[in-house]
Order: sequence, then C-alpha cells, then structure tokens
Amino acid sequence: MSGVPAWVEAVAAVLVVASGLAAVVSSLGFLRMATFFARMHPPALASSFAVWAAVLASIIYFSALERAPVLHAWVIPILLAITVPITTTLLARAAIFRRRREGADVPPPLGG
Repeated sequence: MSGVPAWVEAVAAVLVVASGLAAVVSSLGFLRMATFFARMHPPALASSFAVWAAVLASIIYFSALERAPVLHAWVIPILLAITVPITTTLLARAAIFRRRREGADVPPPLGG
C-alpha cells in the first residue's frame, strides 16, 4: 500500500482519466477540421485542459504522498501558458504569409 488515502487516489484517477479523454477529444477535433486555421483553436483548448488536469492530479497525489505541498509541477502549465500563445501566433502569421504568396484571399496586411 502506498500510504495515500483512497479518496486521494480516486480524485487523481478521475483527473488522469479526464486528461486522457480531453487529449483524445483534442486529437479527434484536430482530425475533423478541414483547414489549418480551423485546426488552430479548438484542439488547443482541449489539450490545455488535459495538461491542467494531469498537473492537478500530480500535485494532489504527490502532496498527499509526501504529506506536504508539492508544487513544482506548476512549472509545466505556467511555461505552456507563456509559450503556447506565442507559438500559435507565429504559426498563424507564417500560414497567412504563405497564403498571400500563393495569391489566396486572406486578410490584407495591417497598414496596407
């Protein structure tokens, strides 16, 4: 036995399963979308929830195991919250640039 109360293990298990389901939903949403721009936003929301649920499960379980707050897992969602919007913006701008070079009807550049 791990020395962790059963209710803590149950909460952590529910969060891990929710995280896995959100990751599957995110993947299926990514496959259903037809264009690059449609694929950018909805799967990001589901995958963000998946990360948060997994981190919360980790914090709850290991805090109960150590009998002290274990908060270093917060680094993962904090770094994701910083880097994901930047990466998404760069990918969107690169896709718009490529579309413009192909002559597609995309929003005009700012200031022009």
